[in-house]
Amino acid sequence: MVQFEIIRPNMIVSFSFIRYRRLFIPLAFIAMAIHRLPLLFSTKCRFWKLMGCGRNGTFDLQPDWQQWSLMAVWDSEDDFHDFNTNSFISWWWKTFTLEKWTLLSVPLASHGKWDGKEPFKMIDYDKDHTGCVAVLTRATIRFSKLKRFWTHVDPVAQIMTKAKGYLTSVGIGEAPFFRQATISIWDNMDNMKAFAYGSKEHADVIKKTRKEDWYSEELFARFKIISGSGTLNGVDPLSVFKKNS
Repeated sequence: MVQFEIIRPNMIVSFSFIRYRRLFIPLAFIAMAIHRLPLLFSTKCRFWKLMGCGRNGTFDLQPDWQQWSLMAVWDSEDDFHDFNTNSFISWWWKTFTLEKWTLLSVPLASHGKWDGKEPFKMIDYDKDHTGCVAVLTRATIRFSKLKRFWTHVDPVAQIMTKAKGYLTSVGIGEAPFFRQATISIWDNMDNMKAFAYGSKEHADVIKKTRKEDWYSEELFARFKIISGSGTLNGVDPLSVFKKNS
């Protein structure tokens, strides 16, 4: 487990990516229904989303039926650890999955809404953070703009994977085709910003989304990673930090 530092923020955001055994893929679909109940009635989880994953690490028309995800906002790190140790969902994952990779993080910046809410709104931000970051890009795509969106996704995704400082990314979504998100991990803020603002292809797509009004709702957020555990597709994406810790 990679532990970066001890902090006491006013919220903790967890990203968990779980890979089911092939035999248990039907249970992954069942989990999307029954796991909503303990999350819905939890008094310590402020906001959550159960989602599927794409095959190629970004927005993707091809789902990975073995890989699924949970993003959740907790009141404290202790609340997350209680969930991760004692919950029915945690037991389910340990029983039916091959691996799990979990990031704990604190929001650095957030713009936009998710289902009409601002889930990552912080009282105080670490404005001076320059280390390892996670970036969440999420949108509800207008049906009339689906073709335009999907035409432009793959070229930008390929450029991102070759960008300096890029570690990994996962495509996640609540619904096929039109409710999509990507979580990408970068070694530091400077390299992430260099891609976000320095890539012509990425900048052009951003301009088109605004000019052509692709999204009915969108959210962009950056997170300071405070710990990471487990593996994603057999690899610990944060291993470079583990070697240096």
